Amino acid sequence: MVTSSHEAAHRIFQEYPGLFSGVSQVLGLGLSPIASVSVLPTDLTEARPVERRLDTLLRCETEDDGSFLLAVEAQGKKDPDKAGSWAYYLSCLYSKYRLPPLLLVVCQDRATAEWAERPVHIGPSKWPALTLRPLVAGPQNMPSIKDPAEARKDLALAALSAITHADDPDVGAILKALSKALQDTPEAVADPVIELISQGLGKRPAAEHWRNLVATDLSFYTSPISEEIRDEGRAQGRAEGRSRAILRVLDKRDIPLTDDQREQVTTCTDLDVLDVWLDRAITVTSADELFTEESEPQD
Repeated sequence: MVTSSHEAAHRIFQEYPGLFSGVSQVLGLGLSPIASVSVLPTDLTEARPVERRLDTLLRCETEDDGSFLLAVEAQGKKDPDKAGSWAYYLSCLYSKYRLPPLLLVVCQDRATAEWAERPVHIGPSKWPALTLRPLVAGPQNMPSIKDPAEARKDLALAALSAITHADDPDVGAILKALSKALQDTPEAVADPVIELISQGLGKRPAAEHWRNLVATDLSFYTSPISEEIRDEGRAQGRAEGRSRAILRVLDKRDIPLTDDQREQVTTCTDLDVLDVWLDRAITVTSADELFTEESEPQD
């Protein structure tokens, strides 16, 4: 299943094609500045019923080094089948476009990044026909941008920093720097950054921290994505309040709950259901009655 984290890790290069210039400098690739970029179709499907799709494919025009294809893949975990798929992508791209392809793999954990950046030699050991050598961007080499001024210089790179460091203990400082940098950024520019970071963090604990920052530091934004994030935060807050009230009423009435029942209350996000449970908590004689389906009203 394609996750929001997966989408954000490669789609950020579609939203900000020039981002690769900054990434290439960070990774020490030594490419000349990219003059122009065009988004290409990602469908590499052949006539036979084998469908293969890249995450993102860009055609990059540099000032001095000519043109090349940039294939961006977001990789969430180790996958032994990926070497074959990536080699297929690159050879197919070269055959189709007659341009040198470059594979960039974006990872959000160090173990996957270290696995992805290992060269894979395809062919006899003494004379490999092909050598797969992905360029990998991940927490092991992407900068932790914690200075708002530095984040403001390149918002796209700062957003990728937050996405690739989503599981790092210092991701909160990165997100705070970004929220500060976005405070004096036009809303049309800030909206894609806010959305990509929200998607990139997925369901990690840092996602809640980002929502809180959007609701406070960026409270003046009125864009749909900003309002959506704030609405999610408000709804979650109301649900947590209902859950605490239910548990408090049952505790005051000395009605015990099992660990599973307590978890069912605290993880429920349906306000209507929580309201029913709160009303029942006042009168039930056991926790089991709290979750019993109400009988249909009689005519």
